[in-house]
Amino acid sequence: MNRTILIVALILSAFAFSCKDQPEKQTTAEKVERFEPAVDPNDLGTEFMEWWTYHSSNIALSQDFIGLNATSDTIGKKLFLEQLSSGDFIPLRLASNSAEETYKLVQLPPSTEESIRSTIKNESLHKLKLFELEGQPFPQFDLTDLKGNHYTSENTRGKTVVFKTWFIHCKACVAEFPELNELVADYGQQDNVIFVSLALDDQDDLKKFLQKREFDYGVVPDQESLIVGDLGLQSYPTHIVVDENGIITKVVNKASEMIAFLGRT
Repeated sequence: MNRTILIVALILSAFAFSCKDQPEKQTTAEKVERFEPAVDPNDLGTEFMEWWTYHSSNIALSQDFIGLNATSDTIGKKLFLEQLSSGDFIPLRLASNSAEETYKLVQLPPSTEESIRSTIKNESLHKLKLFELEGQPFPQFDLTDLKGNHYTSENTRGKTVVFKTWFIHCKACVAEFPELNELVADYGQQDNVIFVSLALDDQDDLKKFLQKREFDYGVVPDQESLIVGDLGLQSYPTHIVVDENGIITKVVNKASEMIAFLGRT
């Protein structure tokens, strides 16, 4: 029991640190065949760890997906997340012939464990906040990394900029370094994609830290004002993809989701 409480607390803290569409009617040509979920929601509402195992393996709310409400109408992602944040629904993955994942909102039974409701609510609110950044202009910036490279809103126009927020004592942030270094290497011959990391730490601490760790992004120190003040982000790491026009196109917390998005653009 104590282990479950600890896990719930860790997940909720990640959301704290890691908002209306109308139903979209499909034409016959657009209709996608969908099937019922492979699990019974009643089986997922009594034990937190059983639900979390299903949820973490099957549901990715940061990615693009086809959302269905409780009556199986297709709805936009924003409305899906808003309804999910009520704490009254569970998202279930449906088998589908669509290239995108299909998730359906299913009413939670009254007997659902409260920790499940609160975790769903907090996660969906967090994902909604990130989603609402997409389509917005990235704040004006004038940045210089530890190697003296200069990045501004003007000199990066016409290029894709991939930002990562992080700080030295964030284990998840540092654990991504090898995966992100591979990404930079993959794009090494392309001068139209720039990788810049925004760190909370100061220059001296970062230089000392990076003496023993390889990180191939540009590293810009002291960026709390941009990260927290301008972007309103509290979760780390966060990955932000900005297009050639300075518009935010994707905001996610996992490197794998950002990399998959880049591969589709």
